[in-house]
Amino acid sequence: MTSQYLDIESISALHDYVGAPKPKHPLISLIDNTQFYAQCPRELTTFRFGFYTISCKRIHGVLKYGKGHYDFSEGSLMFTAPWQVITGNIEEGGVEEGWALFIHPDLINATELGQKIHQYSFFNYDVNEALHVSEDEKQLIRDCVGNIEREYSQNIDKHTLRLITGNIELLLNYCDRFYDRQFYTRAKVSNDLVQHFERLLNDYFSKDTLIETGLPSVKHFASELNLSPNYLSDLLNRFTGKTTQEHIHLRMIDKAKSLLWGTEHSISEIAYDLGFEHPSHFTKIFKTKTGKSPSAFRNLN
Repeated sequence: MTSQYLDIESISALHDYVGAPKPKHPLISLIDNTQFYAQCPRELTTFRFGFYTISCKRIHGVLKYGKGHYDFSEGSLMFTAPWQVITGNIEEGGVEEGWALFIHPDLINATELGQKIHQYSFFNYDVNEALHVSEDEKQLIRDCVGNIEREYSQNIDKHTLRLITGNIELLLNYCDRFYDRQFYTRAKVSNDLVQHFERLLNDYFSKDTLIETGLPSVKHFASELNLSPNYLSDLLNRFTGKTTQEHIHLRMIDKAKSLLWGTEHSISEIAYDLGFEHPSHFTKIFKTKTGKSPSAFRNLN
């Protein structure tokens, strides 16, 4: 079956695709998902939207997002950043309910929200890391979306942008809270992942191959755990108070300390042994984390 590739760059093009009336605002729109997927051809279709999307769905079928597949039969929220690839394969009559809010970056670029939207890391989670909400939470989110829809549907005045972006930010803050709740209500799964990560980290640094492989990346461990890098860092931060990168650096520092006190290798040799191309980079990280240069730390012994 041939996959079709479809870019939708503007709100007006989105409305044309689903056969909706002319949009009430050029940079933001709420679409009924039953209407959207009714226009999807039965063959596999790959979409790239030029928008931030917040989508609530309950469907029969699956969505492919990146390398993962997700079954939305329970009803969940998914967030995507502009130009991420989404592939839909929906059974006929499969969308039971749902909506999607499409936000063009131009709406928020010059606003305070535009400066900090990257802080809402769930826009870069994988689809299997979607937000599962209770009925009460879903209604709260729908109320926020309703406020946004009412505001952009009215005559635009000097207050419109501030009120729309304020309600978007309120919506995102609620979702941030609900993700926190989701991490902790799934504590058993989360703790298992944290422990698995710690084993992978220890195994990586226990080998004498860092000089060839270099320091591990956040992406390396996320891939090993079948998670997105953002989700892994957020999970670790909530349960340990440190991001993935901080864990990597701290484990590297531990090994560096043992080499500084347990060998006669020079600082440069230790830096290369730990996978650093440039010893100065090693020295900078070591001093940042310990408050002392590697040579000063060695002289403490």
